[in-house]
Amino acid sequence: MTTTMRRSMAPEADRAAVTTSGGQQCALNFAAAPDQPERLAAGASLLRGFAVPAVADLLDALHALQAVSAFRQMVTPGGFPMSVAVSNCGALGWTSSRQGYRYTARDPDTGQAWPPMPEAFWRLARDAAAHAGFPHFDPDACLINRYRPGARLTLHQDRNERDFSQPIVSVSLGMSATFVFGGLSRTGKTAKLPLHHGDVVVWGGPDRLRYHGVLPLPDLPHPLLGRQRINLTFRKAG
Repeated sequence: MTTTMRRSMAPEADRAAVTTSGGQQCALNFAAAPDQPERLAAGASLLRGFAVPAVADLLDALHALQAVSAFRQMVTPGGFPMSVAVSNCGALGWTSSRQGYRYTARDPDTGQAWPPMPEAFWRLARDAAAHAGFPHFDPDACLINRYRPGARLTLHQDRNERDFSQPIVSVSLGMSATFVFGGLSRTGKTAKLPLHHGDVVVWGGPDRLRYHGVLPLPDLPHPLLGRQRINLTFRKAG
């Protein structure tokens, strides 16, 4: 694991704040996994702190994945570089290029198959989905986004998948972000939700095609991951 990822690996529940290597004091937002999800809509839930118990395993797995399929800046169909860096694991990986958005079985940078989804990733996605009311979720794709300060994700729908009956599971690690959760049209009403390290959002059923995005990431380093936010998005793509 990299030095950044190894920083402050003491049990999260035992700390209230940590000073980063740059001397900045960072408040922690760790919480125990909730007994009940926060309902955002009929088919959408926010699970505060749900991923915290799995963080060490997730970061170990992430480090191993990056040795095989590193983060890279993809371009949009319009030719603009994305502000987030991207990688994937699982049978299928989401990609963006001038030719459009699509899922591929191989990493376009290496020509090799995307690395298999780690057991820790699959187990967390399955358990979070079940906790939110989707007991049969079996993801075959995990999009891994790395946000640096200032990076954002504009409002969009996840609609490149073949099966909209399966939910989306989104896991936040590292720096806090503001998640924008909209309606079924781009102009629908939106809610702005703070997401912290270990939070998981699940949406599916009647809310599967809701628009969503992330506001520009503020430069507030996290004690464990420093100046980055990692987002794991699990889908059934094939």
